[in-house]
Amino acid sequence: MKRPTTDHRRNAWEKMRETGRRPTDARPACRRYLIVCEGEKTEPNFFKSLAETLDWDQVQVEVDPTGMNTQSLVERARKRKSEKNQLGVASFDEIWVVFDRDSFKSDQFDNAIKSAEAAGMKAAWSNEAFELWYVLHFEFRNSGMSRRDYRRVLTRHLKQRYKKNDPEMYDKLEELGNQSLAIRYAKSLDKARIADKQPPSAANPCTLVYKLVERLQAFES
Repeated sequence: MKRPTTDHRRNAWEKMRETGRRPTDARPACRRYLIVCEGEKTEPNFFKSLAETLDWDQVQVEVDPTGMNTQSLVERARKRKSEKNQLGVASFDEIWVVFDRDSFKSDQFDNAIKSAEAAGMKAAWSNEAFELWYVLHFEFRNSGMSRRDYRRVLTRHLKQRYKKNDPEMYDKLEELGNQSLAIRYAKSLDKARIADKQPPSAANPCTLVYKLVERLQAFES
């Protein structure tokens, strides 16, 4: 399927948000996803690139880069969850929040996840950092890593210095890494976390980004 242009996608998205209908009503309504990201570049760049590969007759994805901390991020997503179009229908079928453990206190991190889930949203969290998802495209890691370690490992696998806000990171992972492998490795880490009954803040390394990626993969063109 030919990838839609940016203007075409934007116009279709705005029309759908206003009317609650697809441009051609004979087609089944597509799913509407909102991804609210803690970061302003790294996570949004990845998900925007992923969205480019999807069939926009089936799904519409809006990525909201906030630059907010965990709890503020959840509050913003909660407010956006209440958005409705002119027909009074919820603007989004699914809302995901994407954030890292970073240096946040354990209770802040765990409570942000609980707050998101209690509000009917899903959390694609990572402990320690979103870059764990990148690393899993190349190798399995079951011990904690520092941000310096992430950069070092990714630089080795990418064969060039890793740049945190690289807008081409998704394409590089597609070319050099293995997304199916990353999903399998991430599931293994998550399974171990659940078996050990660890709260998210204690599960390092672990990332639930794979859950959001799998959801979107169902709409690949």
